[in-house]
Amino acid sequence: MSLRKSVAFIHPRIAVVLHDLLVTAIAWWIAKWLRYALRPDEVVSFQLLEFPVVLLVQGLIFRWTGLYRSVWRFASLPDLWNIVRASVIGALSIGLCLFLYDRLEGVPRSVLLLYPGLLTLLLGAPRLVYRYWKDSRTELLKDQRAKRVLIVGADRAGEVLSRDLRRDNRYTVVGFVDDKPGLRGASINGHPVLGRFDQLPELAPEAAVDMLLIALPGASTAEMRRVVALCDSTDLPYRTVPRLEDVVAGRAYMNQIKEVAIEDLLGRDAVELDWTAIRETLSGRRVLVTGGGGSIGSELCRQVARLGAQSLTVVELSEYNLYRITQELRADFPELILDGVLAHCADQTAMRKVFEEAQPEVVFHAAAYKHVPMLQGQLRAAFGNNVLGTRAVADAACAVGVKCFVLISTDKAVNPTSVMGACKRVAEIYCQNLNAQTDTHFMTVRFGNVLDSAGSVVPLFRRQIREGGPVTVTHPEISRYFMTIPEACQLILQTASIGKGGEIFALDMGEPVKIRDLAEQMIRLAGKKPGSEVPIIYTGLRSGEKLFEELFHPLENYSATEHAKIFLAQHREVSWELLQALLGKAIEAVAAFDEEELRRCVSSLLPSFRWSESSQPDNVVSIRRANPEINE
Repeated sequence: MSLRKSVAFIHPRIAVVLHDLLVTAIAWWIAKWLRYALRPDEVVSFQLLEFPVVLLVQGLIFRWTGLYRSVWRFASLPDLWNIVRASVIGALSIGLCLFLYDRLEGVPRSVLLLYPGLLTLLLGAPRLVYRYWKDSRTELLKDQRAKRVLIVGADRAGEVLSRDLRRDNRYTVVGFVDDKPGLRGASINGHPVLGRFDQLPELAPEAAVDMLLIALPGASTAEMRRVVALCDSTDLPYRTVPRLEDVVAGRAYMNQIKEVAIEDLLGRDAVELDWTAIRETLSGRRVLVTGGGGSIGSELCRQVARLGAQSLTVVELSEYNLYRITQELRADFPELILDGVLAHCADQTAMRKVFEEAQPEVVFHAAAYKHVPMLQGQLRAAFGNNVLGTRAVADAACAVGVKCFVLISTDKAVNPTSVMGACKRVAEIYCQNLNAQTDTHFMTVRFGNVLDSAGSVVPLFRRQIREGGPVTVTHPEISRYFMTIPEACQLILQTASIGKGGEIFALDMGEPVKIRDLAEQMIRLAGKKPGSEVPIIYTGLRSGEKLFEELFHPLENYSATEHAKIFLAQHREVSWELLQALLGKAIEAVAAFDEEELRRCVSSLLPSFRWSESSQPDNVVSIRRANPEINE
């Protein structure tokens, strides 16, 4: 085998070790030479085992300090500090070993002072030169094929992103834009701050930019909307880094480049929650979640597990959803006592058995049917699941002495105009009145539409945009409140910690969003133009659908709580005897499939609710034909 091939087979780590040992010997020799150069009358002498001792001791120190674990390509200040540490500790250790060997014969004390400085210089310089050479070479290669990017935001996130992009052959950083006055004319990592955010439309073409990278993880929703609107005006593609809350929650990495999601623009500023109280409510407790495989239920399970629950019982009707969430929880929280139960919440026998075995202390009831148009002609199914399912779970909770029961409701239960909203309101009434009959604390939490939940409008719009349109909106003026799945779950957890029983809680969800604006923004985020490239058509309001949603009934006298953005409604009283009697009749009507009697029971419980024609059983087929898409 030739010498060239032999050298090719040398592992890079071995080459680094040989380099560092050679440099160690040279540093020791230079230190002695400098010392004796100051006194020409003295002769430089080396003992027999002097170099072996120096190399052995210093080599062991290099290994102990982890010097060989660093990569020259990414040499930085922490590596330089490690070299200084290894050099100083090495000099002290060498001095001790040579003293024990021959009382430092032929080794003046000044050599031990010169040696660490020389070794640091000879070890650090090649590493920094190598990194500079690699970075320069990467930049030269980038110029021919990399995208020229402008970073929007020159704060810490932007600076770190620019450093990371140095090692990515796909991008070349042209510069930054930022609104901070102190950054005018500044240079960050060799890249200039070219101007303000509002100058993007002029700066982007002047700098021949191919892409914009938004590095504002801590920006408010309003700031993010403004920046995205400016990026839109350039007609250039743009990407962003994740929000801080997503990074903290482990859903993303700090400098992960991703497409701007609709959640970045519709999500509200983070609500300050009392995590200490939430943790005290759940830590070490036995928790049960119904509908634990759904969008809200699965995120609740993750947060409950993360907050240190002793055990978690997941009740789910879908076999696949139950399998998916239990597999995920077992992988991420191996210490959690986890039980997955495949059962329908309206099955009273199953619920009694589950609660007797699990003995939960806290229950989150998330299982429900929620598709408004679909349920308009499905009163029996909606009532059986959303009302009788809630009743079965609530009664089982009372039987085993559950301390806290949280019913997850919806803004559609306020002044309901749909079957779904009416059934959720009846479920609220039952839990509120049951609270006065038992020691279990029943609470209700309401919120609006949840972004990207199963069956929500966002996945529907994404599919329609991907297929080239048209995007279907029911009415030009229809508006909805929106929140993200994590936000919804945090509100639910906070409810469990502050509720005393019988309350209805709701979050200040900010301003409602017009569905038309949502559709247009999603089309623009997909890199297309609303109207010309992807048409928007209006299909008309469907049965049971409101133009706008409400979070409180006028008679509920809502008031503030200790949390600025969480409000409390005082529920309206309903006679317990009347409620029990009507529910008894409703159960008989469900068993007999008598929807006419079932409608009379719901009307008695909700006198203000008006039935639309399309909520009659005979019109189910026509509703489905007229409304093939579900658009909440």
